[in-house]
Amino acid sequence: MTTLIKTKDFIQSIEDALQFISYYHPQDFLKAMKHAYDVEQNPAAKNAIAQILANSRMCAIGHRPLCQDTGAVTCFVKIGMDVRFEGDMTVQEMVDEGTRRAYCSATNPLRKSILRDPIGTRTNTKDNTPTVVHIEMVHGNAVEVAIAAKGGGSENKTHMKMLNPSDSVVDYVLSQIPLMGAGWCPPGIIGIGIGGTPEKSAILAKESLNDPIDIQDLIKRGPKTAEEKLRVELYDKINRLGIGAQGLGGLTTVLDVKVKTYPCHAVSKATTIIPNCAATRHIDFKLDGTGPAKFTPPSLDSYPDIKIGGAGADVRRVNLDTVTKEEMATWKMGETLLLSGTILTGRDAAHKRICDLVNAGKPLPEGVDFHKKFIYYVGPVPAVGDEVVGPAGPTTSTRMDKFVETMLSKTGLYGMIGKSERGPEAIASIKKHKAVYLMATGGAAYLVSKAIKAAKVLAFEDLGMEAVREFKIVDMPVTVAVDSEGNSIHQIGPKIWSQKIKEINFKYI
Repeated sequence: MTTLIKTKDFIQSIEDALQFISYYHPQDFLKAMKHAYDVEQNPAAKNAIAQILANSRMCAIGHRPLCQDTGAVTCFVKIGMDVRFEGDMTVQEMVDEGTRRAYCSATNPLRKSILRDPIGTRTNTKDNTPTVVHIEMVHGNAVEVAIAAKGGGSENKTHMKMLNPSDSVVDYVLSQIPLMGAGWCPPGIIGIGIGGTPEKSAILAKESLNDPIDIQDLIKRGPKTAEEKLRVELYDKINRLGIGAQGLGGLTTVLDVKVKTYPCHAVSKATTIIPNCAATRHIDFKLDGTGPAKFTPPSLDSYPDIKIGGAGADVRRVNLDTVTKEEMATWKMGETLLLSGTILTGRDAAHKRICDLVNAGKPLPEGVDFHKKFIYYVGPVPAVGDEVVGPAGPTTSTRMDKFVETMLSKTGLYGMIGKSERGPEAIASIKKHKAVYLMATGGAAYLVSKAIKAAKVLAFEDLGMEAVREFKIVDMPVTVAVDSEGNSIHQIGPKIWSQKIKEINFKYI
């Protein structure tokens, strides 16, 4: 029996799904994060997980994005051979139209991050299309859709290699995980695709990230297949690296490891690793011709009610409008600060323009003055209603490493706020200029935005979310990631906690 899928139902389902996942975490993810919170022994990592969980609850209540990077859309569409689509739109066109409507919503606009002409002008398409669609014909008379919106920070940590048949997948994965740093916002999920051809292994890895988190159930019943045995072994060994939440060092780096395989050539073993971040956003739905998909909101009772600690003896309040280098020199790696005052923002495109002007001996745009200021690496979601700014979490800081020396030596900048580690060149420059690098929690964008009390664009408005802005903040929580002596928590924390895991003999399996 042939099923007719109406164009409007397909488009509405895509739109509703993308809005739904922008503010509702999958329940299996929340359960796994709560488990990670309960067992965590590193206070800094535990606080980071608490912020992510508190942010998740806030987003569920406020229907606002979990992360400022609302992702690039990937859609797996399995079409039954007895299905017929109404009208003349292709599946790609329908997914794009649903995405366009979701990202341009008036009530919950999502950040548009897709650029056309990637090696040329890199111009924003302004609707987050085109999407990436994978289509498969299957038996049956329904359409099954698995859709995800994945941020660039975790996508950029993808690794792929053509292994030899005798090479160890475990050894390869364990060699690559430390190279990912913290830019993918752990704890999250690692997807691994093995076999087929290079592009097939990447698709397998990406598709695996849509599978439910079930590693604890697998451990309890015991692995039986080669894929299950690999999952359990890697779950144990990756967590023993001690990287921890946000790379701060701790007991939980991954919540689950997913593995999908496909038959391959006798001389090859294509292997791709793709991490999923703390803003895990995906959902599956089925269309059977009876109308658009329905998405049932989870009960707020299912969310962990975790309170974020206030200012205490171990938390220091800082006024950025009066801060001095002498005061900054007392901040120690791993210390928690609550920032208030004025900060400026800037990301990749803005940094390039600023440094090009500086290096050419030209003045910065009127109103842009970094002297004795901090710069926040952020591209916020558009504000709605009475919001000062939309969700405004940090972006991956390593992309700005090449600009650090110019910013610190030529503009009078005091410090930087972002997420993940800094490279050797940036750390050397921070130490040289007695500056500091502070880390906000990736995956807690809505929570962070509540500390921003005023915002305005100062320069480069044409860059959209990458424009330079001025924020007035009150009690914005950060961690000292690199202090003025060049001590980096992302270098030291995992070393300490990998050793502690051995000492306390923590049981992952």
